[in-house]
Amino acid sequence: MAKNLLIVESPAKAKTINKYLGKDFHVLASYGHVRDLVPKEGAVDPENGFAMRYDLIEKNLKHVEAIAKAAKSAEAIYLATDPDREGEAISWHISEILKERGLLKDRALHRVVFTEITPRAIKAAVENPRQVAGDLVDAQQARRALDYLVGFNLSPVLWRKVQRGLSAGRVQSPALRMIVEREEEIEAFVPREYWSVEAEMNHPQQAFTARLVKLDGKKFEQFTLTNTEDAQAARERLVKAAGDALRVTDVISKERKRRPAPPFITSTLQQEAARKLGFTTSRTMRVAQKLYEGMAIGEEGTVGLISYMRTDSVSLSVDAVAEIRDVIARDFGTQAVPDKPNEYKSKSKNAQEAHEAIRPTSALRTPASVAKYLDDDGRRLYELIWKRTVACQMVPATLNTVSVELAAGSEHGFRASGTTVVDPGFLAVYEEGKDQKAAEDDDEGRKLPPMKTGQSVPLGNIHTDQHFTEPPPRFSEASLVKALEEYGIGRPSTYASIIQVLQGREYVYLDNRRFRPSDVGRAVANFLTSHFTQYVDYDFTAKLEDELDSVAAGESAWIPLMERFWKPFKTTVDEKSESVDRTEATGARQLGTDPKSGKPVSVRLGRYGPYAQIGHMDDEEKPKFASLRPGTSMHTITLEEALPLFDLPRTLGEMDGKPVTVAIGRFGPFAKRGDTYASLGKEDDPYKIGFERAVELIRAKEEMIANRTIKTFEGTDIQVLNGRYGPYITDGEKNGKIPKDRDPASLTQAECEALLAEGKPVRKGGRFGKKVAAKKAPAKKAAAKKAAGQAGATDGAVAKKATKKVAKKATKKAAKKAVKKAPAKKAAKKAAKKAASPA
Repeated sequence: MAKNLLIVESPAKAKTINKYLGKDFHVLASYGHVRDLVPKEGAVDPENGFAMRYDLIEKNLKHVEAIAKAAKSAEAIYLATDPDREGEAISWHISEILKERGLLKDRALHRVVFTEITPRAIKAAVENPRQVAGDLVDAQQARRALDYLVGFNLSPVLWRKVQRGLSAGRVQSPALRMIVEREEEIEAFVPREYWSVEAEMNHPQQAFTARLVKLDGKKFEQFTLTNTEDAQAARERLVKAAGDALRVTDVISKERKRRPAPPFITSTLQQEAARKLGFTTSRTMRVAQKLYEGMAIGEEGTVGLISYMRTDSVSLSVDAVAEIRDVIARDFGTQAVPDKPNEYKSKSKNAQEAHEAIRPTSALRTPASVAKYLDDDGRRLYELIWKRTVACQMVPATLNTVSVELAAGSEHGFRASGTTVVDPGFLAVYEEGKDQKAAEDDDEGRKLPPMKTGQSVPLGNIHTDQHFTEPPPRFSEASLVKALEEYGIGRPSTYASIIQVLQGREYVYLDNRRFRPSDVGRAVANFLTSHFTQYVDYDFTAKLEDELDSVAAGESAWIPLMERFWKPFKTTVDEKSESVDRTEATGARQLGTDPKSGKPVSVRLGRYGPYAQIGHMDDEEKPKFASLRPGTSMHTITLEEALPLFDLPRTLGEMDGKPVTVAIGRFGPFAKRGDTYASLGKEDDPYKIGFERAVELIRAKEEMIANRTIKTFEGTDIQVLNGRYGPYITDGEKNGKIPKDRDPASLTQAECEALLAEGKPVRKGGRFGKKVAAKKAPAKKAAAKKAAGQAGATDGAVAKKATKKVAKKATKKAAKKAVKKAPAKKAAKKAAKKAASPA
């Protein structure tokens, strides 16, 4: 048995490192975190110094046992988890588990850190171990405790005031606010009309255009001309003053340098991968993780291709820079290598641990040399990282900008500009992408013909163009990450998970690759902004990150930080739980009066989403309800748009003596005849669909039902059926797959029984029913698991596993029982506190 045990986080990393260290080392993976806060109230105890109760993570129990078993026969233990706060915390948790089991007695315990997985880096780390950094562990524990307390106390308020099942997170909530505020800006935006004027010049050598910069002796600005009449009058004056040519009054030629962008940090890698490769932030990090942990590169064997991908640092090691400069000289010539290495400073005011930037572990591994060993995603991301890294150490690009001033008479002037590349420098390798095009970008690559002062240039035409100002764009993944970074919200390791949680909870959705808030998301953001203003404030959130950084740096203690946060936060939660009205919290709006009944028309947020309502709940006559149409928001819908919603259900006619109706249900629009329900197609509008089309859908559904049964077996519940995805076997409890090479009609009862034994539990009732647990697990346990999945995992709030109390609400029977035992408010509080994980 190897005398040294080295523990990393992932099995891929373990496999790579195992090859480097030889027979004296046994390398095992923890598979990420090994312990987390117990998923129940009291896991963090503010009354007892914020003591934290941890429990082993069930899915990683076997990996913990493997580590403990290996530790018994090891002489020394090396903790080699990731080089950041999360990694430091995992090392600490592993050491605590081993200590509790008495496995550290008479054994050396070392912490080793490396930012790239190469033989040189691994051996250097093992030869220079240190102790677990308590300050980094304290900072991570403080973050986890903050996230837990926010989620565990704030989520129940959302359950009672907005909608059941919601949750809030310390960092996720300000990010949601950012998206919602941008949407409100767009809705409030009032476009302004303006006109631009251009002259089409017929220079003998090359035609070009010039834009108006002076009109009637004054500087021409964006809103100088704001209507058709003024624009036409201005054009007439310009044409008259210019005649058939414009006179060159000045030619200015300027040479400028453009420096390359710094090497990648986590946020800029995510932004560029989104712009240039179309990757989501989570996809970028997933691919980068694989490149970091190690890939098999031919005769070289398995090697990590890039340095650690969670970093705020833009620095590069001396050795890496020397190698990059050699590659530049070899591939682009010595003239492309600057006299001194380019140095960069971090723009992030909260830059974390001083790691290196994201770079290739060896610049000698060009994208072309490793391409055949990588999948398409890996190849494209590696190429992006390699090019950016090499370009950052190249000479600046030299650009020449020529500006020509042209006069139309004495009162009016035009300007034409062009920029050409004199020396491409780093542009020969890489150019940084942009979210929005700037005005000067139009001049790049545009070359003007030679002109001299006093020269007359033939005028072809002067034309005016109408424009309207546009609202600010919605956030893309790239621009949202950039905004979070600029505000100091979140950290490299959290950007991707923040976005995942917002989407997973359906607070936001992507529309043409831009984020739009859902009605639920807007209700949550507006509620938190109105009543928990401080805790979704960008500066407050950033300041808290600064304080956590201070703890990590050993400059302050974590418990005083927790105390400063907790007391006012808990006071606000208790106060708002009592004082806020639910109608106001959900963003309910009065639209006007129904002309037929004279009753008020409103839109509200219900259990299954937004809906319109005519009348009041306390009216003698029951109110009318109607779902909103897809793509309609309760925050922008008008009375005129809402009234037609109540036209459903529509009766279209009769079929075989039974009425054919169309309506919208919980799962979308449908046509109905008797007991037959047929979903409408995407192209079918329930408000416009005709009788013939509805009958077509109903007949198709009836035919499908009629042809559903392929075979039955007398005396059993076993059936061979045609399903949505092809034939299958069922007995009502389990579904079984049919082998591809078998004719479903030829199956025997014995064969079906054997296939069902390997089958999966039936989702009884389909989407309208509840899933049957595979081993008849208690309903409360199933509910707990479901709640944990819905809660997601970002800021560390509260939603990983459900408590036993809350899980009783998994069935209506249990819910009613809970209501009888406690006031509604108390029951809601217990229900909401099931969320106990990162949120």
